[in-house]
Amino acid sequence: MEVTIDKNSGYCFGVEFAIKMAEDEMEVSEKLYCLGDIVHNDMEVQRLSKKGLVVIDREQLQGLTDCKVLIRAHGEPPETYRTAIENNIELIDASCPVVLKLQHRVKTAFDKMEREQGQIVIYGKKGHAEVIGLTGQTLEKAIVVMEDKDLDKVDYSRPVTLFSQTTKSTKGFYELKAKIEERIKAEKGELSEVDFNANDSICRQVSNREPQLQRFSLENDVILFVSGKKSSNGRALYQVCLTENSRSYFVENETEIDPSWFNSEDKVGICGATSTPMWLMEQVLDYVQSLERDKVLEN
Repeated sequence: MEVTIDKNSGYCFGVEFAIKMAEDEMEVSEKLYCLGDIVHNDMEVQRLSKKGLVVIDREQLQGLTDCKVLIRAHGEPPETYRTAIENNIELIDASCPVVLKLQHRVKTAFDKMEREQGQIVIYGKKGHAEVIGLTGQTLEKAIVVMEDKDLDKVDYSRPVTLFSQTTKSTKGFYELKAKIEERIKAEKGELSEVDFNANDSICRQVSNREPQLQRFSLENDVILFVSGKKSSNGRALYQVCLTENSRSYFVENETEIDPSWFNSEDKVGICGATSTPMWLMEQVLDYVQSLERDKVLEN
């Protein structure tokens, strides 16, 4: 059995940068808090917790003073920065540059929409850390849409500016864009630039993984997609694999692997989300190879 790891999988720049900042800071600080899980992967969170990273939520942040708090790659709304100033908290800001740029674009577009009685619509998961940071730029007025039923919340008689959470599916974004266009035409009889402005704000480092994973899935008999169950990016990319290869399996770690998934002559490909550490994929590879060594697999 041949087992390989997809060379394009693993941390994106933003996650890698945030983890490096956390590890560097923990070498010189007695305690470092992190506002939310630094990455949507429980095993990596546990690894960093053993090094001293303490995960807190927004309610706990309100009660902290005179300490250091890491802002993860997902970014934060303006309210977090105000709290830090009021409570004398030093922020270690590891916000992804792509996310920070998007926050600025959303804020600028929101100011324009306010003048024109328009609406900001964000394609993303309500309650996701990045989406919280984006809606914070709009005084919480942005409409978050994920499914068709969410589209009923939009007033199509008014101008609409659309953005996307950076880690969403490109295909999903353009399908949503087309549905909004149809509803505006149904409402107004025509579609103009004044009525609708769609911004593909999906991170290209993320979106480029879709065609890469399509090829990787076709090159292998079995796909093991390694990701934390909390990862939106992980769920989206796993669907890319599953569409191309029906023998694709979503696992959080090697303990979830069933030996019956494999035959001894299979080519097995291991890949993951932008929140999946390379060490975890290597751990999965070692386990799969041990199945053949222990003669668990059938010929």
